Amino acid sequence: MAEHKHGEMDISDHEATFAGFITFTVRTVIVILVSVVLLALINA
Repeated sequence: MAEHKHGEMDISDHEATFAGFITFTVRTVIVILVSVVLLALINA
């Protein structure tokens, strides 16, 4: 079995995916908040 050495794994793909997930989540929350505010303004 291969020896595991802590801290040698390439995680650049993982970091890019996580950054994309965070960006998507933030944008989705902003859209939801704007939608709620607009609904409140037009008394829906």
